[in-house]
Amino acid sequence: MLNLQRVAQFVAVVDAGGFTAAAQSMQQTKAVISFNVRQLEAELGVSLLVRSTRRVALTQAGEMFYQRALQLLRESEALVEEVQGQHGGFSGELSISTTPEYGQAKIIPALSAFGRLHPGLTIRHESSSAPVNLISGQFDVAIRLGKLVDSSYRAALIERFEIVAVAAPLWLERNPIGSLEALAEAEWVIHRRLPTPREWQVIGRDHETRELTITGPARFMTDTAAALMAFVVQGCGVGLLPEWLVRIAIERGELQQVLPEYRFPSQGIYAVYPNTRHVPAKVRALIDFLQDRESNRPA
Repeated sequence: MLNLQRVAQFVAVVDAGGFTAAAQSMQQTKAVISFNVRQLEAELGVSLLVRSTRRVALTQAGEMFYQRALQLLRESEALVEEVQGQHGGFSGELSISTTPEYGQAKIIPALSAFGRLHPGLTIRHESSSAPVNLISGQFDVAIRLGKLVDSSYRAALIERFEIVAVAAPLWLERNPIGSLEALAEAEWVIHRRLPTPREWQVIGRDHETRELTITGPARFMTDTAAALMAFVVQGCGVGLLPEWLVRIAIERGELQQVLPEYRFPSQGIYAVYPNTRHVPAKVRALIDFLQDRESNRPA
């Protein structure tokens, strides 16, 4: 039977990049950490690490064991927290990853309210436009927008939102757009992290779905929605953005919706979490809190 303490120390060595740093992070001596990792290797009958004077590296077996060890430690932690949470409320750390824009607009206010309900909980929030690996990144939850492609995680729908095509009013004066054909041939600002940034569907007033393939030039490309909106406000072309993000800019007259008689299919916002046997109670509670918060929000 695996010794979870030794497994945790092995993971600490990998995460810290060496025995000395791992010993400092776990408040143990280097000799104890080294001994326990050697014992773990002896129990498994394989070498997990290649040691040198400057660094340690994972062997092929070590890489496989490291990924499974992360999952094992998370499941054991979730089981303990679930049992303890039934008696004394949530404690420990809740780690969540979001995009910068949605995190600032929606999730951080929600996390602040959730934290007030659970004062024993420490909340770690990180912003990134790039997809994160929940296991290696040690995240409990990631908030993702749009279509989900990774089936190795579980996902819960939080809400749906509309996306709209927008441009700066002065740009539209110089480049009037009166049809889908003109929209397709216009100059666009592209979100380069989308899987198919030039292929879209639109729905007209007749409820018919049409294909929209952007053939116009895209001189500006970026990797965040906030940066894309900034380019569009500067008159660099048309951009496709979440309605909740551009609403105020439209009200101020900084942006104008293009072809409002057409709409794009709504997108989902999902709470994504590791597909483990024991889902932490704090994760389930957070997802329920986010869903209730959005369902009770005034339209």
